[in-house]
Formats: sequence, C-alpha cells, structure tokens
Amino acid sequence: MQSQSSPAESLHRDDAGTYLSESRDIIEWLMTETRDERFIDHIFVEMCDRLNEAGLPVSRGTLHFRILHPQWLGARILWLKGMKEAEIQTFDYGVEDTAQYRNSPINELNSGASGMIRQRLEAASGDAPPYPLYDDLRAEGHTDYIAWQLKHTLGKHHIITFSSDRPGGFSDGDIAFLADLLPAFALVSEIRLKNRLARTLLETYVGPHASEQILAGATTRGSGVTVGAAILICDLRDFTGISDMWPRDDVIELLNGYFDAMAEPIERHGGEILKFMGDGLLAIFPLGNTNACRDLLAAIREAQTAMAALNEENLKKGHEALGYGIGVHVGDVMYGNIGSRSRLDFTVIGPTVNIASRLESLTKEIGRPVLLSRAFVEMAGCETKLENLGSHLLRGLSEPIDVFAF
Repeated sequence: MQSQSSPAESLHRDDAGTYLSESRDIIEWLMTETRDERFIDHIFVEMCDRLNEAGLPVSRGTLHFRILHPQWLGARILWLKGMKEAEIQTFDYGVEDTAQYRNSPINELNSGASGMIRQRLEAASGDAPPYPLYDDLRAEGHTDYIAWQLKHTLGKHHIITFSSDRPGGFSDGDIAFLADLLPAFALVSEIRLKNRLARTLLETYVGPHASEQILAGATTRGSGVTVGAAILICDLRDFTGISDMWPRDDVIELLNGYFDAMAEPIERHGGEILKFMGDGLLAIFPLGNTNACRDLLAAIREAQTAMAALNEENLKKGHEALGYGIGVHVGDVMYGNIGSRSRLDFTVIGPTVNIASRLESLTKEIGRPVLLSRAFVEMAGCETKLENLGSHLLRGLSEPIDVFAF
C-alpha cells in the first residue's frame, strides 16, 4: 500500500476544522436542499460535483440499485468527472449468473463482505482480487477505487462507489469525508428509490396514465373523469380447454407469449392496458391524441403479425395455433376508481366498453377475429378499406349497429 496524505493535504484546506465544515455543508445540502428533486441520479451528479469543489479528487462514481421491475433486476447510475447528467444502465434478470458480475467487487459486497472495499490502481497488486473492473479503471486513468454498502431500512442495501484520478489516490481524510456522507445519502436515496419503486409497481399493475392519476390523489371510491377513448377488448379462444389439458408451466408460457404479442404493439402505439382479465385484456386509446384510432389499427396489425409468428412456434412444438377475438368501439367512458370501500379498481366503464365487449363476443359467432363498430371506423376514416358485415343486434342493445371486419 502507498503512504497516504493527511486530510488537510487531501482537501487543500488549512486545518481539520475546514474539512468538518465542508462535510457538514454537503450533509446539510443533502438533507434540506434536495427535497424538491425527484430523481436520485440528479442528486448524485450534484453531490459528486460538490465533492470536487470541496477538494476531494472524485473522478468517477456509481450507484448500484436492486429494483422491483418486471423486466430488470437492477440498475447502475454512472457519473464521470465533467458529466452534466449521469448514465443509467439497467440489468436483466440473470445478470447474477454472468462472469462479469460474479468476478466483481459489487458481487463481493452483495455476498456479505462487510465494511469498505478499497483497491489502489496505480500498480497491479499481487494480492488483489483479479477483478477485470480494476484493469478497466486503471486503463481509464483512475488511481484508486472504494466501494461501500449503502444501507437502507429493514436490512436492505445497495452499493455506492467512488474512484479517484489523482496520483496517490484517496487519503484517509478523503475516505473519512466520504464515509461521513453515507448515512445522509442513504436516507436521501432510499426516499427517491421507494418513490420510484411505488411508481414502477403502479405502472406495472395499472398502467402509466392510471398510475399518474393515483399518485396525484385519485384514491377515493368514485373519483374519476369522463374521457373520450377508443376501447379495445381482446380474448383468447378455448383457453379453458388449453388450461385443462396442458401442464401448468406450459399454460403460463403460452399466456405470456400471447400477452406479449398483443400488449407490446398496444403500448408501442400509445394505448394503455388497464387490466388483464384471465386470458383477456382491456385497453384504451384516449382521444386526446388525434391519431388514437389510427394508432389502434396499427397496433392490431402488428399484434396480428406477432400472433402469426407465435403460432408458427406453437405448431413447431406440436401445439395448436391460438385463436383470439378483438372488439373495438369508441365513445365516452367513465375513467376512475370503482370497487368496495377497501378494494378499488382503476378502470373504465360505460356503454362504450359494453359495446366493445359485445363485439368481441360476436367474433365467436361469425368467425372473424377483429370486429369494429361503425362509430370507430368513421372516426378512423377507414370505412372503404374494411369489409362491412352489415347490422347486428348485440346483446343488451335495443338497436342493431353496423359492424366491420378488419
């Protein structure tokens, strides 16, 4: 190990009292002046800048978070000296099985290493773990690396790291300074992370627009608004027979593939899936977007292509092709909270939804997979491109409506 400079030398200050003052200033900023900043990456960038202004030779910093997300296990926030915005990278489930993760100081800390990991980088040390990260940092000009667990409540922890590019690396004073900040930064980061987790979970289970409404305070029964929207209802055919005959894991895999084929195009074209109903889904395309109806049709086209590809794979596996029915209508809906006093559902209701549902049911009777109402077709401006199937009396309606096949 190389000799270390004093706190005063490291911080370019005249005495230890200045070091303590600089530390207190940044802690006070974290605790009292960041309350209006939602995003932890913005706070992390400013903290790293403030550390440099205080005399600490921080050239690189990272945050490694585990997150509750259906696609990603975790995320890394990376700051390099001079960056105005941090770089955010997400990691898929299964990253823990990769050689890159297993052979890293992050894994060492996550696996139970206590305290701080410290590695001087100016010269390779024979007794240092042969982590590829150290070689990468050395090649980038960094001279020192430190990492801590960032402790949150209930035994949860994440990881924070700092690197230096100054000859000799961090001093004892530098490390003490950084260590003093960790409890305050842990508190600030936990608040932001939990806010982000709450938002992510709501988006995952009720969709982005509904989650915004709920987080904005639409949490009482009956709260809601009337909106114009194109409604799409989709249902898988013969799911009862499939679930009775197929093994459980095969059924789950089939459902996930079917929902991917249907849901991803809907979301890509601006629709919002409000709920999955067993083997069906309910989606809306708000008319606040003037292209909502055309976007819905584009989503159906892509979903049909995706379903054709999925069915090719199913046939190769010896399974039958999957059938589905889609009903589409447009009009005003009540969008809000409905349910019991203690259990609410953020959804849409009204005659528009009922007609879309009846059209989906009609697909079974007339053998066409996608049926659309005249009201929707006229709003989309595509009447001449579709087949008019004539008028049909739908269950619960007193007058027949014109139906088109897509």
